[in-house]
Amino acid sequence: MSVLHDTMRPVLDGIDVPTDLLVGGRWRPARGDRRIEVRDPATGEVLATVADADLDDARAAVDAAAAAAAAWAATSPRHRAGVLLRAFELMTERSEDLARLIALENGKALPDARSEVAYAAEFFRWYAEECVRVRGQLGVAPSGANRLLVTYQPVGVSVLVTPWNFPAAMATRKIAPALAAGCTAVLKPATETPLTAFAVAALLEQAGMPPGVLNVVTTSTAGPVVAAMLEDHRTRMVSFTGSTEVGRRLLRTAADRVLKCAMELGGNAPFLVLADADLDAALDGAMVAKMRNGGQACTAANRFFVEDAAHDAFVEGLVARMAAVRVGPGTEEGTQCGPLVNAGAVRKVDELVRDAVDRGARAVLGGHPVDGPGCFYAPTVLVDVPRDARVLHEEIFGPVAPVVRVGDAEEALALANDTDLGLVSYLYTGDLARGLRLAERLESGMVGLNRGLVSDPAAPFGGTKQSGLGREGSSEGLLEFMEAQYVATSW
Repeated sequence: MSVLHDTMRPVLDGIDVPTDLLVGGRWRPARGDRRIEVRDPATGEVLATVADADLDDARAAVDAAAAAAAAWAATSPRHRAGVLLRAFELMTERSEDLARLIALENGKALPDARSEVAYAAEFFRWYAEECVRVRGQLGVAPSGANRLLVTYQPVGVSVLVTPWNFPAAMATRKIAPALAAGCTAVLKPATETPLTAFAVAALLEQAGMPPGVLNVVTTSTAGPVVAAMLEDHRTRMVSFTGSTEVGRRLLRTAADRVLKCAMELGGNAPFLVLADADLDAALDGAMVAKMRNGGQACTAANRFFVEDAAHDAFVEGLVARMAAVRVGPGTEEGTQCGPLVNAGAVRKVDELVRDAVDRGARAVLGGHPVDGPGCFYAPTVLVDVPRDARVLHEEIFGPVAPVVRVGDAEEALALANDTDLGLVSYLYTGDLARGLRLAERLESGMVGLNRGLVSDPAAPFGGTKQSGLGREGSSEGLLEFMEAQYVATSW
């Protein structure tokens, strides 16, 4: 392992952070010993290098998953539950080490990193409980001639592709249900944040996971490597979290082999504030929905539609709260907003802000990158944002809040639904019955009604339209990795 940054040492002293590929229960270098640099987005310095897998490495990972598949599927649900529960306990015990690791490679502030670790670990506990409660069905055919017996079987070898913004939670949200269902898997984490995924895999090994049940490959050529795994005849499932653009490409590849697909894709979340809303509650919720992980979340509030009577007070309160946010390296106590993941992300956010301003919007706070080292962008509030501004139609993934004044709830609803994406919506109103009626008309898979946070391992996470297919979390997330098998019989 090549560790070049001094701040990595205390983290590595407290937790095992491998940097090679995990294939068949063995940590090994990539073919040709190619490496990828992992950088601290707060400083640009190299934290470590990790193995850079090629097509042969990817095929070897599928080989290992396929070899372990039958034995793992044959284990009892109670045994699989025990491994997952032990993994939950180990993640909880090492939570501070994991949080600091996330803050280093991802850049998010420590409070956000600690929350992510707790959320990520909970998927192991949730699916430890769920996997012993998969129930089939037994019925009588309407004719009375035979019985209808339905059981659920693991879908098989699964390829899991995760993004950089929640390196622990996005991994465990896929690993836990896959393993609970009796599937073996190959995880391909993002090269920006692979260390957390390796650390989680090492904890699973300590929890008693057999060799080959989970394999982990990192690569600088994600497209060809993932395609090679999907084209293998033994692969039966792909679960992907990332952009809609990449999701479309994976779906095209998966279509050739008719793979089962679970896709959690992009978002363009509207945040509606009606005139009768509790303004302080709406502002508190806005800060959670917008600023968690510095806005780098698919669930982040992307567009704020505020009814005219509440607009000015909402903007005033939002500016005051955003101005008080402390920006700095995620590893420093007291930091509330860390850096963006890389320089390209900063450029993208700034392009969206400048486009809005050029079209007539006003930046009443921020509106520019932060001077100095690292990939920081100032918390920003935009007002008078025109309807054609890119910032209202593209995922921002940064600490920028564009606010649009609307005349009434119907206008807000129409603007909220005017998108090809439908992951999550947020709605604040003082009338719960009205809020529930409007929530049913919001075209999204999830709605935060008077809440700025919707994620919960016990809830079905996923979107409508081009925000994805399938659900993660809840019992639905387990069934994504299973196939219903019907047996016709009589007695």
